[in-house]
Amino acid sequence: MAMQYFGGSDLDVRLKDGESPVTKADYAVDRYLRETLLAARLGYGWLSEETADSDVPGRMAAPRTFIADPIDGTRAFIAGHAVWCISVGLVEAGKPVAGVLECPALGETISATAGGGAHRNGRSIRVARPGAELLIGGPRALVDRLNASGAARARRHSHVPSLAYRLAMVASGAMDGSFVKPFASDWDIAAAALILTEAGGVFTDGKGADVTLNGADPLKGTLVASHPDLKAAMLGVVGDLGFG
Repeated sequence: MAMQYFGGSDLDVRLKDGESPVTKADYAVDRYLRETLLAARLGYGWLSEETADSDVPGRMAAPRTFIADPIDGTRAFIAGHAVWCISVGLVEAGKPVAGVLECPALGETISATAGGGAHRNGRSIRVARPGAELLIGGPRALVDRLNASGAARARRHSHVPSLAYRLAMVASGAMDGSFVKPFASDWDIAAAALILTEAGGVFTDGKGADVTLNGADPLKGTLVASHPDLKAAMLGVVGDLGFG
Protein backbone atom coordinates (compact mmCIF):
# COMPACT_ATOMS: atom_id res chain seq x y z
CA MET A 1 0.00 0.00 0.00
CA ALA A 2 2.78 2.47 0.88
CA MET A 3 4.34 1.99 -2.55
CA GLN A 4 1.17 3.37 -4.14
CA TYR A 5 2.16 6.73 -2.66
CA PHE A 6 5.96 6.48 -2.82
CA GLY A 7 7.49 8.88 -5.33
CA GLY A 8 4.24 10.75 -5.78
CA SER A 9 3.67 14.46 -5.35
CA ASP A 10 0.26 14.32 -3.67
CA LEU A 11 1.32 13.21 -0.19
CA ASP A 12 -0.50 15.94 1.76
CA VAL A 13 2.53 16.50 4.01
CA ARG A 14 1.77 18.03 7.41
CA LEU A 15 3.84 18.74 10.52
CA LYS A 16 2.94 17.17 13.84
CA ASP A 17 3.96 18.40 17.29
CA GLY A 18 7.74 18.42 17.40
CA GLU A 19 7.86 19.36 13.71
CA SER A 20 8.00 15.77 12.46
CA PRO A 21 6.26 15.26 9.10
CA VAL A 22 3.34 12.96 8.41
CA THR A 23 1.67 12.09 5.10
CA LYS A 24 -1.57 10.56 3.98
CA ALA A 25 0.44 7.42 3.26
CA ASP A 26 1.30 7.14 6.97
CA TYR A 27 -2.37 7.37 7.87
CA ALA A 28 -3.49 4.95 5.17
CA VAL A 29 -0.97 2.28 6.17
CA ASP A 30 -1.77 2.81 9.84
CA ARG A 31 -5.48 2.34 9.27
CA TYR A 32 -4.94 -0.80 7.17
CA LEU A 33 -2.63 -2.38 9.74
CA ARG A 34 -4.87 -1.51 12.69
CA GLU A 35 -8.06 -2.80 11.11
CA THR A 36 -6.48 -5.95 9.65
CA LEU A 37 -4.42 -7.01 12.66
CA LEU A 38 -7.00 -6.30 15.33
CA ALA A 39 -9.68 -8.11 13.34
CA ALA A 40 -7.40 -11.14 13.16
CA ARG A 41 -6.46 -11.04 16.87
CA LEU A 42 -9.45 -10.02 18.97
CA GLY A 43 -8.54 -8.68 22.38
CA TYR A 44 -5.02 -7.59 21.45
CA GLY A 45 -3.88 -4.05 22.20
CA TRP A 46 -2.70 -1.41 19.74
CA LEU A 47 -0.02 1.30 19.93
CA SER A 48 1.04 3.25 16.87
CA GLU A 49 2.72 6.52 15.99
CA GLU A 50 -0.30 7.63 13.98
CA THR A 51 -3.14 6.46 16.25
CA ALA A 52 -4.15 8.46 19.33
CA ASP A 53 -3.09 6.52 22.43
CA SER A 54 -6.52 6.88 24.02
CA ASP A 55 -6.72 3.63 26.01
CA VAL A 56 -3.40 3.23 27.81
CA PRO A 57 -4.76 0.92 30.55
CA GLY A 58 -6.47 -1.24 27.92
CA ARG A 59 -3.40 -1.82 25.78
CA MET A 60 -1.23 -2.40 28.85
CA ALA A 61 -3.68 -4.98 30.18
CA ALA A 62 -4.10 -6.78 26.86
CA PRO A 63 -2.47 -10.23 26.62
CA ARG A 64 -0.47 -9.02 23.64
CA THR A 65 -0.14 -5.64 21.95
CA PHE A 66 0.76 -4.70 18.39
CA ILE A 67 3.20 -1.77 18.27
CA ALA A 68 3.50 -0.24 14.82
CA ASP A 69 5.14 2.54 12.89
CA PRO A 70 3.33 2.68 9.54
CA ILE A 71 6.28 4.43 7.88
CA ASP A 72 9.53 4.65 9.83
CA GLY A 73 11.63 7.16 7.94
CA THR A 74 8.88 9.47 6.73
CA ARG A 75 11.33 12.19 5.70
CA ALA A 76 13.12 9.73 3.41
CA PHE A 77 9.76 8.55 2.07
CA ILE A 78 8.78 12.12 1.21
CA ALA A 79 12.13 12.77 -0.48
CA GLY A 80 11.84 9.63 -2.61
CA HIS A 81 14.73 7.86 -0.88
CA ALA A 82 14.50 4.10 -0.40
CA VAL A 83 15.52 3.71 3.26
CA TRP A 84 12.19 3.57 5.07
CA CYS A 85 10.14 0.68 6.35
CA ILE A 86 6.86 -0.45 7.83
CA SER A 87 7.54 -1.70 11.35
CA VAL A 88 5.24 -4.00 13.34
CA GLY A 89 6.15 -5.65 16.62
CA LEU A 90 4.05 -7.91 18.82
CA VAL A 91 4.69 -7.45 22.54
CA GLU A 92 3.81 -9.66 25.49
CA ALA A 93 4.57 -8.70 29.11
CA GLY A 94 6.78 -5.85 27.96
CA LYS A 95 8.92 -7.94 25.60
CA PRO A 96 8.67 -8.38 21.82
CA VAL A 97 7.76 -11.89 20.69
CA ALA A 98 7.51 -11.22 16.95
CA GLY A 99 8.58 -8.41 14.68
CA VAL A 100 8.79 -7.53 11.02
CA LEU A 101 10.24 -4.67 9.01
CA GLU A 102 8.80 -4.48 5.53
CA CYS A 103 11.09 -2.35 3.34
CA PRO A 104 9.43 -2.44 -0.10
CA ALA A 105 11.58 0.21 -1.78
CA LEU A 106 14.66 -1.82 -0.83
CA GLY A 107 13.08 -5.18 -1.64
CA GLU A 108 13.73 -6.43 1.89
CA THR A 109 11.64 -8.14 4.55
CA ILE A 110 13.43 -8.46 7.89
CA SER A 111 11.75 -10.49 10.61
CA ALA A 112 12.18 -12.36 13.86
CA THR A 113 10.26 -14.49 16.33
CA ALA A 114 11.28 -15.14 19.91
CA GLY A 115 13.53 -18.18 19.87
CA GLY A 116 13.29 -18.47 16.09
CA GLY A 117 16.20 -16.31 14.98
CA ALA A 118 16.27 -13.29 12.69
CA HIS A 119 16.00 -13.37 8.92
CA ARG A 120 16.22 -11.08 5.90
CA ASN A 121 14.35 -12.31 2.84
CA GLY A 122 14.31 -15.78 4.38
CA ARG A 123 18.04 -15.97 5.13
CA SER A 124 19.44 -15.97 8.65
CA ILE A 125 21.26 -12.84 9.81
CA ARG A 126 23.76 -12.40 12.67
CA VAL A 127 25.57 -9.51 14.29
CA ALA A 128 29.21 -9.12 13.28
CA ARG A 129 32.04 -9.90 15.67
CA PRO A 130 33.92 -6.62 16.23
CA GLY A 131 37.04 -6.12 14.14
CA ALA A 132 39.96 -3.72 14.41
CA GLU A 133 37.87 -0.74 13.29
CA LEU A 134 34.23 -0.31 14.22
CA LEU A 135 31.41 1.24 12.22
CA ILE A 136 28.98 2.83 14.67
CA GLY A 137 25.71 4.68 14.11
CA GLY A 138 24.16 7.44 16.18
CA PRO A 139 25.11 10.85 17.60
CA ARG A 140 28.56 12.03 16.55
CA ALA A 141 29.50 13.07 20.10
CA LEU A 142 29.08 9.51 21.35
CA VAL A 143 30.90 7.91 18.43
CA ASP A 144 33.78 10.38 18.76
CA ARG A 145 33.97 9.71 22.49
CA LEU A 146 34.07 5.96 21.88
CA ASN A 147 36.97 6.47 19.50
CA ALA A 148 38.79 8.76 21.94
CA SER A 149 38.28 6.43 24.90
CA GLY A 150 40.81 3.95 23.61
CA ALA A 151 38.34 1.12 24.14
CA ALA A 152 37.71 0.88 20.40
CA ARG A 153 38.72 2.48 17.12
CA ALA A 154 35.47 3.70 15.66
CA ARG A 155 34.11 5.78 12.84
CA ARG A 156 30.58 7.04 12.45
CA HIS A 157 28.23 5.50 9.91
CA SER A 158 26.44 7.97 7.66
CA HIS A 159 22.93 8.96 8.69
CA VAL A 160 20.26 6.27 8.28
CA PRO A 161 16.82 7.93 8.10
CA SER A 162 14.93 4.97 9.58
CA LEU A 163 15.88 4.06 13.16
CA ALA A 164 14.30 0.62 12.81
CA TYR A 165 16.37 -0.08 9.71
CA ARG A 166 19.52 1.21 11.41
CA LEU A 167 19.04 -1.33 14.21
CA ALA A 168 18.46 -4.02 11.61
CA MET A 169 21.78 -3.05 10.04
CA VAL A 170 23.45 -3.84 13.36
CA ALA A 171 21.57 -7.15 13.41
CA SER A 172 22.83 -8.07 9.95
CA GLY A 173 26.44 -7.04 10.60
CA ALA A 174 26.35 -4.03 8.28
CA MET A 175 27.11 -1.90 11.34
CA ASP A 176 28.93 -2.93 14.52
CA GLY A 177 26.68 -0.97 16.84
CA SER A 178 24.55 2.10 17.25
CA PHE A 179 23.74 4.64 19.90
CA VAL A 180 20.15 5.89 19.93
CA LYS A 181 19.61 9.38 21.30
CA PRO A 182 16.76 10.07 23.76
CA PHE A 183 13.11 10.30 22.75
CA ALA A 184 12.83 7.34 20.43
CA SER A 185 9.44 5.71 20.91
CA ASP A 186 8.24 2.14 21.28
CA TRP A 187 6.99 2.08 17.69
CA ASP A 188 10.48 2.94 16.41
CA ILE A 189 12.09 -0.04 18.13
CA ALA A 190 9.54 -2.77 18.92
CA ALA A 191 10.21 -4.94 15.87
CA ALA A 192 13.88 -4.06 15.44
CA ALA A 193 14.70 -4.81 19.09
CA LEU A 194 13.68 -8.44 18.64
CA ILE A 195 15.40 -8.70 15.27
CA LEU A 196 18.61 -7.47 16.90
CA THR A 197 18.54 -9.78 19.91
CA GLU A 198 17.53 -12.81 17.85
CA ALA A 199 20.53 -12.05 15.62
CA GLY A 200 22.78 -12.35 18.67
CA GLY A 201 22.99 -8.67 19.58
CA VAL A 202 22.22 -6.76 22.75
CA PHE A 203 19.80 -3.87 23.11
CA THR A 204 19.72 -1.94 26.38
CA ASP A 205 18.98 1.42 27.89
CA GLY A 206 21.82 3.78 28.79
CA LYS A 207 22.40 1.99 32.09
CA GLY A 208 22.60 -1.48 30.57
CA ALA A 209 19.11 -2.65 31.54
CA ASP A 210 16.81 -4.49 29.16
CA VAL A 211 14.34 -2.30 27.30
CA THR A 212 10.70 -2.73 28.33
CA LEU A 213 7.92 -1.96 25.84
CA ASN A 214 4.23 -1.09 26.09
CA GLY A 215 4.50 0.95 29.26
CA ALA A 216 2.41 4.01 30.02
CA ASP A 217 4.93 6.32 28.31
CA PRO A 218 6.28 5.09 24.96
CA LEU A 219 9.25 7.50 24.98
CA LYS A 220 12.70 6.11 25.74
CA GLY A 221 16.01 7.55 26.91
CA THR A 222 19.40 6.77 25.40
CA LEU A 223 19.64 3.24 23.97
CA VAL A 224 22.58 1.08 22.93
CA ALA A 225 22.58 -1.64 20.24
CA SER A 226 25.63 -3.77 19.58
CA HIS A 227 27.44 -7.08 19.55
CA PRO A 228 27.71 -8.31 23.18
CA ASP A 229 31.47 -7.71 23.16
CA LEU A 230 30.93 -3.96 22.61
CA LYS A 231 28.27 -3.45 25.26
CA ALA A 232 30.56 -2.35 28.11
CA ALA A 233 32.58 0.08 25.98
CA MET A 234 29.49 1.72 24.50
CA LEU A 235 27.72 2.00 27.86
CA GLY A 236 30.84 3.56 29.34
CA VAL A 237 30.71 6.32 26.75
CA VAL A 238 27.02 6.97 27.44
CA GLY A 239 27.75 7.38 31.14
CA ASP A 240 30.80 9.60 30.58
CA LEU A 241 28.80 12.13 28.58
CA GLY A 242 25.72 12.04 30.76
CA PHE A 243 23.49 10.57 28.06
CA GLY A 244 22.08 7.83 30.28
